[in-house]
Amino acid sequence: MSDPKDIDRVWKLMEKIEVCMLASKDGDKIRSRPMGAKPSKAQNAIYFLTDERGHKDEQVEQDHHVCLSFAEPAEGKFLTVSGEARVLNDRALIRDLWDTAAEAWWSGPDDPVVRAIQVAPHEAQFWEGPHGIVATFAMVVAAATSAPPILGDQRKVDLD
Repeated sequence: MSDPKDIDRVWKLMEKIEVCMLASKDGDKIRSRPMGAKPSKAQNAIYFLTDERGHKDEQVEQDHHVCLSFAEPAEGKFLTVSGEARVLNDRALIRDLWDTAAEAWWSGPDDPVVRAIQVAPHEAQFWEGPHGIVATFAMVVAAATSAPPILGDQRKVDLD
């Protein structure tokens, strides 16, 4: 079982970074696209708004396994989350998830083509560490001492 602090850290990283690459299977290929994530630790779910006319919905329906990749390189924060997705046509949920960014894509939460994708996360892995000049210095020290660089924390976290 994972440390509760690591589980909290995963959820906080998702909330902070907000946008991720959602990867799904398209036949024998893997496709990724940027999506605005709406994590809910209380529901153990990550939500996305999507358009029913998009191929990601078909891909999720064919194979529900997905991977979410969050990154904020300028701050040395990286996170991947693996889980199972499903497409929902739940108007109440869509209204709850609606924000001003969604208005750029659809006429409103009752637009008939809007759907929600719900991801039930199973596991995550995060990497957090120094970046910029601090990371460069750690690499120089490691090279000079022939020791591997210490570049922060990384852990696998069970979210089931």
